Amino acid sequence: MQKIKVLLASRPKLLSEVIRNMIARQPDMEVMGEVLDPIELLLAVKTTAAEIVIVTPLDSEEEPRLCRHLLADHPELKIVTLSRTGEAATLYESGSRKQRIEEPGEESILRAIRDVVRGHEI
Repeated sequence: MQKIKVLLASRPKLLSEVIRNMIARQPDMEVMGEVLDPIELLLAVKTTAAEIVIVTPLDSEEEPRLCRHLLADHPELKIVTLSRTGEAATLYESGSRKQRIEEPGEESILRAIRDVVRGHEI
């Protein structure tokens, strides 16, 4: 089975480590790298062939401009955004598809990643 390629764009360091460890424990997922700068993120998506990007923290309920830009350049990409408090998680896909991940926790986020990469509705 091919592993799901995940790119991380997260701060602060502790949150980043929690997310990295969550992904690293999954036998069907692989962390391709981690970037903090938005410009570096745009370049890293190209060089890593990531299928999904996890972006934290975001406090806004609006779709971040970064998501729109990434999806315009890489329509096959999926993006999960997590709020600073962990109370909100949203999945973005091309075509302005946006779906809130209900009760965000490790299991629901991992399930959403697997489902969206494998082409299932979440």
